[in-house]
Amino acid sequence: MDASDVESDLVNILFTEEQIQAKLKEMATQIEADYAGKELLMVGVLRGAVMVMADLARSLHGHVEMDWMAVSSYGSGTKSSGVVRILKDLDTDISGRHVLVVDEIIDTGLTLSWLISNLSSRNPASVEIATLLRKPEALAMPVEPKYVGWDIPNEFVVGYGLDFKERYRNLRDIGTLAPHVYS
Repeated sequence: MDASDVESDLVNILFTEEQIQAKLKEMATQIEADYAGKELLMVGVLRGAVMVMADLARSLHGHVEMDWMAVSSYGSGTKSSGVVRILKDLDTDISGRHVLVVDEIIDTGLTLSWLISNLSSRNPASVEIATLLRKPEALAMPVEPKYVGWDIPNEFVVGYGLDFKERYRNLRDIGTLAPHVYS
């Protein structure tokens, strides 16, 4: 879906598809340097990270293993509830593995902080975070991603995996959702 398909729902476009792809290639270059000679397991956080994970993995030049987790602290609202639930756990044993958690956005950090703690208790060799977007003003928990595409203002954004009530995930760009849509 292109921005023109939903332009009345968007205040503005923050990042185009081309900018996103360039940023993911830049992140992949750093990840490859940091994990040279190591086997990497990428863990995507469903559902939002699907686009980021797929394109980030395709930007890497070596083999990479992937697994998925689904965790939720949002329900159907626009703000995190703070209560985290595992909806789908990993199929892979991460003991002794180098794990890179891939997410599309760090908002309050509540869900990701809980997830990193949970994964760290499973004895991995390392656990790091890669996120396309981070909202520094919204952080309620200290979460330190190793790889960040962009810091953005504390606005409601959609597209490229980010949704509002399961809509807009397939928007190729990332834009600020107009308040009339979610008010």
